[in-house]
Amino acid sequence: MNGNKPSPSVATASPPRLDGQLCFALYSTGLAMNKVYRKLLKPLGITYPQYLVMMVLWEDESLSVSEIGERLFLDSATLTPLLKRLETAGLVTRLRSRDDERHVVVSLTARGKGLQAKAGKVQESVFCASRCTPAELMHLKTELQDLRAKLAGGG
Repeated sequence: MNGNKPSPSVATASPPRLDGQLCFALYSTGLAMNKVYRKLLKPLGITYPQYLVMMVLWEDESLSVSEIGERLFLDSATLTPLLKRLETAGLVTRLRSRDDERHVVVSLTARGKGLQAKAGKVQESVFCASRCTPAELMHLKTELQDLRAKLAGGG
């Protein structure tokens, strides 16, 4: 016991309720957000996870698979199939590094670069769908980033 908060008694603690769970609020919000993105990305021919990869590559045209994974918090087993589909679609190339063949470098193709202009309205559309003010969204983003850092042991 820390002195400020009483320890809940097993006998008096009420069973957890779904709507009272932070994890469920995050999960169901993620589902709703993915639904919005799915609709917006369908005309572009990419999924939300593929869109995230493209966003990273639009910032840095050429990155290793591990660098992309670090940015997106994804392991290579999850990332590799995404990258293969993007390569098949002609949006990226994957080449083994000349310096170290264990590293695969992913680069945008001309088609991948061109998709950025087509994707330009996605963020604006998501903002409109949220019906939040820019300040509300910025605050929420900061709070979620802080929570992620704490859960990952970095905050």
